[in-house]
Amino acid sequence: MSTPVSLLAKDKFGCPYLQLAPMEGVGDSCFRKAMASIGGFDEAVRDFLRVPRNAHVKSLARVYEANELSPIPLTAQLMGSDPELMAAMAQEMVLLGAPRIDINCGCPSNTVTGRGAGSSLLKDPNFIYEVAKAVVQSVSIPVTIKMRSGYEDTSLFQENLLAAQESGVRYITLHPRTKVDGYGPPAQWEFIAKAKSLLKIPVVGNGDILHVQDALNMLRMTGCNGLMIGRGSIINPFIFHQIRAHFSGIPYTPKWETLMHYFDVYLAATPADSSMKLRVNKLKQLLSFIFKSSANLLEKRQTLLTSSHQDPVAFLAFAKSLLREEYP
Repeated sequence: MSTPVSLLAKDKFGCPYLQLAPMEGVGDSCFRKAMASIGGFDEAVRDFLRVPRNAHVKSLARVYEANELSPIPLTAQLMGSDPELMAAMAQEMVLLGAPRIDINCGCPSNTVTGRGAGSSLLKDPNFIYEVAKAVVQSVSIPVTIKMRSGYEDTSLFQENLLAAQESGVRYITLHPRTKVDGYGPPAQWEFIAKAKSLLKIPVVGNGDILHVQDALNMLRMTGCNGLMIGRGSIINPFIFHQIRAHFSGIPYTPKWETLMHYFDVYLAATPADSSMKLRVNKLKQLLSFIFKSSANLLEKRQTLLTSSHQDPVAFLAFAKSLLREEYP
């Protein structure tokens, strides 16, 4: 089973393929568009599209926009447990221009796993195989899987990986925590290394990449073929450029104006029909991560979050004034 050169190809300086992770909640279209204004990543993965057992796939599929970040590719991630419906939804994604289909086998939310989707697929390797095989056989574009290291424990780790590989997926993205772990304990990168040694298909590493050195450590420790970054990109939107700078040897200096534009794009992308309160709360959610980027900003985080500003433009101006004093 071969992987096309266009998938997970390193750049001319040897930098691995970099992906912006799908993240429920904060990682929505507003965030993706803001991140695209800074750039540095090769591809983004949309937050999952639910495919419930009673799904009408054509109506569900309309929320996906392949050219949302053009020219940066946006992969469609599907989450469900009915092989036929997942396959039908994948076909709709192809019609809408999706470059790749990713199958979600990692979401730990109880509302998701209670319906047999997300990381609940990790309970049964045969089920992973059936769902993934149905999707692979239904489309001509690459199909991949994003999964965790297990559900309650890692006892089926090897079986789940091999089932996924046998289904015909092109590669696996591994977040090395179990469903029960949630996002709490440190990611166990040794499971990425185990997956890499076990599988014939590529492995993308995901989890706890908050700094450039984390990315380098993961590559060294695991030998993974690519990197997917989520939370680290919210805390530091420049992280992809900084990783590339390490490999190219060409210094990258974040510009204040670029960061300010990032926030402006985020606010402008917020649906116009959203209430003022919702728009302010979305900005607070995003900025709460940025204010974890240094000790000095962390001290001002509570001031930001308890701000009484009710107008999003005024709140953003207030946040920018706090950032200007301390942003590293």
